[in-house]
Amino acid sequence: MASMTCSAGDLAQLLGPNVTNSTGAAAFICSQFHIAANNFNATQHAVDNTYLLFSAYLAFSMQLGFAMLCAGSVRAKNTMNIMLTNVLDTAVGGLFYYLFGFAFAFGTPSNGFIGKHNFGLKAFPTSSFDYSYFLYHWAFAISAAGITSGSMAERTQLVASLIYSSFLTGFVYPVVSHWFWSVDGWASATRGNGDLLFGSGVIDFAGSGVVHMVGGIAGLWGALIEGPRIGRYHHSGRSIALRGHSASLVVLGTFLLWFGWYGFNPGSFNKILSAYPDGVYYGQWSAIGRTAVTTTLAGCTAALTTLFSNRILSGHWNVTDVCNGLLGGFAAITAGCSVVEPWAAVVCGFVASLVLIGCNKLAEIFKFDDPIEAAQLHGGCGTWGVIFTALFATEKYVGEVYPNKPGRPYGLFMGGGGKLLAAQLIQVLVIIGWVSATTGPLFFVLHKLKLLRISAEDEMAGMDLTRHGGFAYIYHDDDDESQKPGTIQLGKIEPTSTTPSANV
Repeated sequence: MASMTCSAGDLAQLLGPNVTNSTGAAAFICSQFHIAANNFNATQHAVDNTYLLFSAYLAFSMQLGFAMLCAGSVRAKNTMNIMLTNVLDTAVGGLFYYLFGFAFAFGTPSNGFIGKHNFGLKAFPTSSFDYSYFLYHWAFAISAAGITSGSMAERTQLVASLIYSSFLTGFVYPVVSHWFWSVDGWASATRGNGDLLFGSGVIDFAGSGVVHMVGGIAGLWGALIEGPRIGRYHHSGRSIALRGHSASLVVLGTFLLWFGWYGFNPGSFNKILSAYPDGVYYGQWSAIGRTAVTTTLAGCTAALTTLFSNRILSGHWNVTDVCNGLLGGFAAITAGCSVVEPWAAVVCGFVASLVLIGCNKLAEIFKFDDPIEAAQLHGGCGTWGVIFTALFATEKYVGEVYPNKPGRPYGLFMGGGGKLLAAQLIQVLVIIGWVSATTGPLFFVLHKLKLLRISAEDEMAGMDLTRHGGFAYIYHDDDDESQKPGTIQLGKIEPTSTTPSANV
């Protein structure tokens, strides 16, 4: 919003000599203008902070979506374990992001590699950040940890989960977010001092690379070093599906994640009360609405593409595959959701579905086992999302969302040249390199110390029974009168099938 200014000297001249004590009258009028201006500024900060807090709540609700999706995707005997892991990712991430993560990510002034102020939110809030900003980015950090947990489900020790969650949220993820989101980051599109990478910086608006690639690549290394679940691949090399126990929970988790994504992507504007030069009716609120639309279209297109593609490939209408395809579309559009046209989001979702299907085929070829398809979905589709942005970002929207450098490069297919594509490809490479160099050795050391994978006996019996004191579901009630001796219990009579057996 434009600032309001008032000069008593200038106003006194306008009042003229006929006004008694014109200087005093002018000073009084200007003081009232200053009060009004301060109130307007306070209102603007209040509205923007309320918007960011609401977005943080939406983004945090995605943790419930992750929990339900993961629970439905694993076998019933490991339900309590995976849900406890999701709860601990959130709790551990809260403490470590508070103590270290936020400072490494956004502590300013700092160098281009890592932040170095505001540890434990010291000297907070600042002129740049309020508590809502911390809460919002904490929700992002724990999302990355949740992705990794999904890749390693059904065979990982709880102590390993605690270690890698704290390491991811306290160090690995914050350094990446500093590079691409901090005003001091060496590749940030909002960098305040120094030249931008290829005159553009990396445009990863809500984190296809920063969040999804980081979580997916960490999960890839964890699952590779652990190895596949027992029974996932036959000794002949044939893939055996170890299906999750509840499609209902998968669908519930998917809708919760869909709902939360409207805080994840549109919320990344951080503020809403900003007008654009084109007119009072058009401002950041319009860009926020467009971002929600592009997010929606990418997910919907990916879901339908997955539905028909898997029907052709497998002959089934599989709801779990459709849900994963939908989420793959969301992960892909996250980087460019604010700078592309709605029609381009349809292209993004279509290709994201094919990328996910291709990654799943590669996983089978290389005998890689990810119960949630998290590494393929978030790593593969996140990578496509980063590249997609470099191809389809429009000049107008890039200028509105990133106004600190007029005339910056935009999408290759939109006539903006290849500089943005070069920056985006560097992002892909450095994220792969950084996450591999940090989490790969961590998982390897945990594996050598026998702290990573549970025993074969525990895995076969299920961690709910061996590690958590019982199953998530009660299959019969010990106090049920029908189970006691001498009680007459009616049995269910199955109808006789009149259809000939296929084996006859």
